[in-house]
Amino acid sequence: MQIKAFLETTIESALSPRYLEVVDESFMHNVPEGAQSHFKVTVVSDAFEGKRLIARHREINGLAAEVLQGPVHALALHTYTPDEWEARGGQTLSSPHCLGGSKHDK
Repeated sequence: MQIKAFLETTIESALSPRYLEVVDESFMHNVPEGAQSHFKVTVVSDAFEGKRLIARHREINGLAAEVLQGPVHALALHTYTPDEWEARGGQTLSSPHCLGGSKHDK
């Protein structure tokens, strides 16, 4: 299963986002090659209007429940209303470097 495609299709059909970016960041972590375990998801949707951040994240986690029970270890979620997205200039956030596993600074 291609996790990135699953997340894109599932989120697209449920939220009709104005902007959606799903990035497989597994390569940045101490996991086997091809693991598909760490993803960054940026979603801009009218469906988030009036919802608190926790409700937005729960909605995405609910949509991703199937893969969160299996191969996906982490989802970095960035969820915005169109106005919030415009206010931040339509810029995505960069993910921090992983310090887990054998990559910890000593």
